Amino acid sequence: MSLDLQLDAVRLVYPSRRGDIDALGPIDLEVRAGEFVAVLGPSGCGKSTLVKLASGLIGPSAGQVRLGGKIIVGPSRHAGVVFQKPNLLPWKTVAQNVGLPARTLGLSSASAPARVHELLQLVGLEGFADNYPHELSGGMQQRVGIARMLMSDPDLLLMDEPFAALDALTRESLTLELQRIWSQSRKSVLFITHSIPEAVFLADRIIVLSPRPGRIVEDFRPALARPRTPATLGQTDFNEACQHLRQHFLHA
Repeated sequence: MSLDLQLDAVRLVYPSRRGDIDALGPIDLEVRAGEFVAVLGPSGCGKSTLVKLASGLIGPSAGQVRLGGKIIVGPSRHAGVVFQKPNLLPWKTVAQNVGLPARTLGLSSASAPARVHELLQLVGLEGFADNYPHELSGGMQQRVGIARMLMSDPDLLLMDEPFAALDALTRESLTLELQRIWSQSRKSVLFITHSIPEAVFLADRIIVLSPRPGRIVEDFRPALARPRTPATLGQTDFNEACQHLRQHFLHA
Protein backbone atom coordinates (compact mmCIF):
# COMPACT_ATOMS: atom_id res chain seq x y z
CA MET A 1 0.00 0.00 0.00
CA SER A 2 1.08 3.60 -0.53
CA LEU A 3 -0.30 6.87 0.76
CA ASP A 4 -0.14 10.44 -0.45
CA LEU A 5 1.90 13.04 1.43
CA GLN A 6 0.68 16.62 1.51
CA LEU A 7 2.32 19.77 2.85
CA ASP A 8 -0.02 22.77 3.02
CA ALA A 9 1.57 26.21 3.52
CA VAL A 10 4.29 24.61 5.65
CA ARG A 11 6.98 26.77 7.25
CA LEU A 12 9.73 25.94 9.69
CA VAL A 13 11.40 28.59 11.82
CA TYR A 14 14.32 27.82 14.13
CA PRO A 15 14.78 30.05 17.19
CA SER A 16 18.32 31.24 17.84
CA ARG A 17 20.11 33.68 20.13
CA ARG A 18 20.21 36.16 17.26
CA GLY A 19 16.54 35.83 16.44
CA ASP A 20 14.37 33.45 14.47
CA ILE A 21 15.83 31.76 11.38
CA ASP A 22 13.51 30.97 8.48
CA ALA A 23 14.62 27.48 7.45
CA LEU A 24 11.91 26.39 5.05
CA GLY A 25 8.81 27.61 3.29
CA PRO A 26 6.13 28.43 2.91
CA ILE A 27 5.77 25.27 0.82
CA ASP A 28 2.81 23.52 -0.79
CA LEU A 29 3.76 20.04 -1.96
CA GLU A 30 1.98 16.79 -2.74
CA VAL A 31 3.56 13.38 -3.24
CA ARG A 32 0.81 11.26 -4.74
CA ALA A 33 0.31 7.64 -3.74
CA GLY A 34 2.91 5.49 -5.50
CA GLU A 35 4.83 8.47 -6.87
CA PHE A 36 8.62 8.89 -6.74
CA VAL A 37 9.49 12.53 -6.01
CA ALA A 38 13.07 13.78 -5.74
CA VAL A 39 14.12 17.05 -4.11
CA LEU A 40 17.09 19.11 -5.28
CA GLY A 41 18.46 22.31 -3.80
CA PRO A 42 21.57 24.06 -2.51
CA SER A 43 23.06 23.14 0.87
CA GLY A 44 21.11 24.59 3.77
CA CYS A 45 17.88 25.11 1.83
CA GLY A 46 15.82 22.75 4.01
CA LYS A 47 15.89 19.46 2.07
CA SER A 48 16.61 17.35 5.16
CA THR A 49 14.07 19.41 7.08
CA LEU A 50 11.42 18.17 4.64
CA VAL A 51 12.24 14.58 5.64
CA LYS A 52 12.02 15.42 9.33
CA LEU A 53 8.64 17.09 8.82
CA ALA A 54 7.27 14.24 6.69
CA SER A 55 8.46 11.62 9.21
CA GLY A 56 6.97 13.44 12.18
CA LEU A 57 10.38 13.90 13.84
CA ILE A 58 9.63 17.62 14.01
CA GLY A 59 6.46 19.66 13.61
CA PRO A 60 5.97 22.68 11.34
CA SER A 61 6.00 26.23 12.67
CA ALA A 62 3.02 26.93 10.42
CA GLY A 63 0.85 24.92 8.05
CA GLN A 64 0.01 21.22 8.13
CA VAL A 65 1.65 17.97 7.02
CA ARG A 66 -0.72 15.12 6.14
CA LEU A 67 -0.15 11.48 5.27
CA GLY A 68 -3.14 9.73 3.75
CA GLY A 69 -5.26 12.72 4.72
CA LYS A 70 -4.34 12.53 8.43
CA ILE A 71 -2.28 15.22 10.11
CA ILE A 72 1.16 13.95 11.14
CA VAL A 73 1.68 14.54 14.86
CA GLY A 74 4.74 12.35 15.48
CA PRO A 75 6.72 9.40 14.13
CA SER A 76 4.57 6.70 12.54
CA ARG A 77 5.08 3.19 11.22
CA HIS A 78 3.45 4.43 8.00
CA ALA A 79 6.61 6.40 7.15
CA GLY A 80 10.04 4.76 6.89
CA VAL A 81 13.27 6.74 6.83
CA VAL A 82 16.73 6.00 5.41
CA PHE A 83 19.50 8.47 6.19
CA GLN A 84 22.93 9.02 4.62
CA LYS A 85 24.45 6.57 7.11
CA PRO A 86 22.59 3.32 7.87
CA ASN A 87 23.47 3.43 11.60
CA LEU A 88 23.55 -0.33 12.01
CA LEU A 89 24.23 -1.90 15.41
CA PRO A 90 27.74 -3.39 15.07
CA TRP A 91 27.17 -6.18 17.59
CA LYS A 92 24.12 -7.54 15.74
CA THR A 93 24.09 -9.57 12.55
CA VAL A 94 22.55 -8.37 9.30
CA ALA A 95 19.38 -10.38 9.98
CA GLN A 96 19.16 -9.03 13.54
CA ASN A 97 19.59 -5.44 12.33
CA VAL A 98 16.85 -5.85 9.74
CA GLY A 99 14.58 -7.44 12.32
CA LEU A 100 15.04 -4.72 14.94
CA PRO A 101 11.62 -3.11 14.33
CA ALA A 102 9.83 -6.47 14.75
CA ARG A 103 9.16 -6.07 18.46
CA THR A 104 7.85 -2.53 18.03
CA LEU A 105 5.61 -3.76 15.23
CA GLY A 106 4.30 -6.59 17.37
CA LEU A 107 5.44 -9.30 14.97
CA SER A 108 5.55 -12.76 16.48
CA SER A 109 8.89 -14.51 16.92
CA ALA A 110 7.63 -17.08 14.42
CA SER A 111 6.72 -14.64 11.62
CA ALA A 112 9.57 -12.14 11.96
CA PRO A 113 12.36 -14.38 10.51
CA ALA A 114 10.35 -15.04 7.37
CA ARG A 115 9.83 -11.32 6.84
CA VAL A 116 13.56 -10.66 7.39
CA HIS A 117 14.47 -13.35 4.85
CA GLU A 118 12.02 -11.89 2.33
CA LEU A 119 13.56 -8.43 2.70
CA LEU A 120 17.14 -9.69 2.45
CA GLN A 121 16.16 -11.39 -0.81
CA LEU A 122 14.61 -8.14 -2.02
CA VAL A 123 17.85 -6.18 -1.46
CA GLY A 124 20.09 -9.00 -2.69
CA LEU A 125 21.67 -9.91 0.66
CA GLU A 126 20.11 -13.28 1.41
CA GLY A 127 23.58 -14.83 1.64
CA PHE A 128 24.76 -12.38 4.31
CA ALA A 129 22.15 -12.83 7.03
CA ASP A 130 24.72 -14.01 9.59
CA ASN A 131 27.41 -11.44 8.76
CA TYR A 132 28.15 -8.42 10.93
CA PRO A 133 28.13 -4.84 9.60
CA HIS A 134 31.94 -4.52 9.63
CA GLU A 135 32.10 -7.46 7.22
CA LEU A 136 30.04 -5.58 4.61
CA SER A 137 30.91 -2.86 2.12
CA GLY A 138 29.34 0.58 2.48
CA GLY A 139 26.83 -0.18 -0.26
CA MET A 140 25.84 -3.45 1.37
CA GLN A 141 25.37 -1.72 4.71
CA GLN A 142 23.06 0.78 3.06
CA ARG A 143 21.05 -2.10 1.60
CA VAL A 144 20.63 -3.43 5.13
CA GLY A 145 19.37 0.00 6.17
CA ILE A 146 16.82 -0.04 3.35
CA ALA A 147 15.67 -3.54 4.30
CA ARG A 148 15.29 -2.46 7.95
CA MET A 149 13.17 0.51 6.84
CA LEU A 150 10.93 -1.82 4.83
CA MET A 151 10.42 -4.15 7.80
CA SER A 152 7.38 -2.14 8.90
CA ASP A 153 6.00 -2.14 5.32
CA PRO A 154 5.67 1.69 5.41
CA ASP A 155 3.35 3.50 3.02
CA LEU A 156 5.85 6.33 2.48
CA LEU A 157 9.60 5.98 1.98
CA LEU A 158 11.67 8.99 3.06
CA MET A 159 15.27 8.90 1.85
CA ASP A 160 17.71 11.63 2.91
CA GLU A 161 20.72 11.42 0.55
CA PRO A 162 21.04 7.67 1.15
CA PHE A 163 23.83 7.17 -1.40
CA ALA A 164 25.83 10.36 -0.86
CA ALA A 165 28.68 8.71 1.05
CA LEU A 166 29.23 5.94 -1.52
CA ASP A 167 31.67 5.75 -4.42
CA ALA A 168 30.32 6.45 -7.91
CA LEU A 169 30.06 2.82 -9.07
CA THR A 170 28.34 1.64 -5.88
CA ARG A 171 26.03 4.63 -6.02
CA GLU A 172 24.99 3.80 -9.59
CA SER A 173 24.41 0.17 -8.64
CA LEU A 174 22.20 1.10 -5.68
CA THR A 175 20.28 3.61 -7.79
CA LEU A 176 19.33 0.77 -10.13
CA GLU A 177 18.51 -1.41 -7.11
CA LEU A 178 16.27 1.26 -5.60
CA GLN A 179 14.39 1.65 -8.88
CA ARG A 180 13.80 -2.12 -8.92
CA ILE A 181 12.57 -2.16 -5.32
CA TRP A 182 10.28 0.80 -5.94
CA SER A 183 8.88 -0.71 -9.16
CA GLN A 184 7.95 -3.85 -7.21
CA SER A 185 6.43 -2.09 -4.19
CA ARG A 186 5.12 1.14 -5.77
CA LYS A 187 5.50 2.92 -2.46
CA SER A 188 5.32 6.69 -2.29
CA VAL A 189 8.88 8.06 -2.16
CA LEU A 190 10.37 11.42 -1.15
CA PHE A 191 14.05 11.26 -2.11
CA ILE A 192 16.55 13.97 -1.13
CA THR A 193 19.69 14.29 -3.23
CA HIS A 194 22.41 16.69 -4.34
CA SER A 195 22.87 14.72 -7.57
CA ILE A 196 20.98 16.00 -10.60
CA PRO A 197 21.56 12.80 -12.67
CA GLU A 198 20.39 10.66 -9.73
CA ALA A 199 17.19 12.70 -9.43
CA VAL A 200 16.49 12.58 -13.17
CA PHE A 201 17.13 8.84 -13.34
CA LEU A 202 14.89 7.90 -10.41
CA ALA A 203 12.05 10.37 -10.14
CA ASP A 204 8.64 10.93 -11.66
CA ARG A 205 8.89 14.54 -10.49
CA ILE A 206 11.79 16.69 -9.32
CA ILE A 207 11.19 19.52 -6.87
CA VAL A 208 13.82 22.28 -6.97
CA LEU A 209 14.19 24.40 -3.82
CA SER A 210 15.59 27.91 -3.58
CA PRO A 211 18.34 28.91 -1.14
CA ARG A 212 17.18 29.25 2.47
CA PRO A 213 14.40 29.61 3.33
CA GLY A 214 13.68 26.83 0.85
CA ARG A 215 10.76 27.49 -1.46
CA ILE A 216 9.73 25.56 -4.54
CA VAL A 217 11.07 27.21 -7.69
CA GLU A 218 10.24 24.38 -10.10
CA ASP A 219 8.25 21.17 -10.23
CA PHE A 220 9.85 19.30 -13.14
CA ARG A 221 8.81 16.04 -14.81
CA PRO A 222 11.51 14.21 -16.79
CA ALA A 223 10.13 12.83 -20.05
CA LEU A 224 11.78 9.43 -19.67
CA ALA A 225 10.19 6.03 -20.13
CA ARG A 226 10.40 3.35 -17.44
CA PRO A 227 12.14 1.17 -16.58
CA ARG A 228 15.29 3.26 -16.79
CA THR A 229 18.53 1.44 -17.50
CA PRO A 230 22.22 2.35 -17.72
CA ALA A 231 21.55 3.14 -21.39
CA THR A 232 19.16 5.89 -20.22
CA LEU A 233 22.17 7.85 -18.98
CA GLY A 234 23.33 8.36 -22.56
CA GLN A 235 19.98 9.39 -24.01
CA THR A 236 19.45 12.92 -25.33
CA ASP A 237 16.29 13.41 -23.22
CA PHE A 238 18.20 12.46 -20.08
CA ASN A 239 21.05 14.87 -20.74
CA GLU A 240 18.68 17.68 -21.69
CA ALA A 241 16.74 17.20 -18.45
CA CYS A 242 19.97 17.34 -16.43
CA GLN A 243 21.09 20.48 -18.25
CA HIS A 244 17.72 22.12 -17.69
CA LEU A 245 17.90 21.50 -13.93
CA ARG A 246 21.54 22.54 -13.76
CA GLN A 247 20.56 26.07 -14.78
CA HIS A 248 19.06 26.58 -11.33
CA PHE A 249 22.45 26.17 -9.69
CA LEU A 250 24.88 27.81 -12.12
CA HIS A 251 24.15 31.27 -10.72
CA ALA A 252 23.45 30.27 -7.12
